[in-house]
Amino acid sequence: MMAWKELFTTDVGLGSLAVIVFVIGMSIYFGRMFNKKMNEKPNDE
Repeated sequence: MMAWKELFTTDVGLGSLAVIVFVIGMSIYFGRMFNKKMNEKPNDE
């Protein structure tokens, strides 16, 4: 429980939490973007 308290109350913990949330959000974004690109039909120019 002490780790959770430190994560949500200290500056270092909040910074770590922000990085964790950012990385999870970035992975969701890239996963969706890559999935969309893989399912596109190729453009013949």
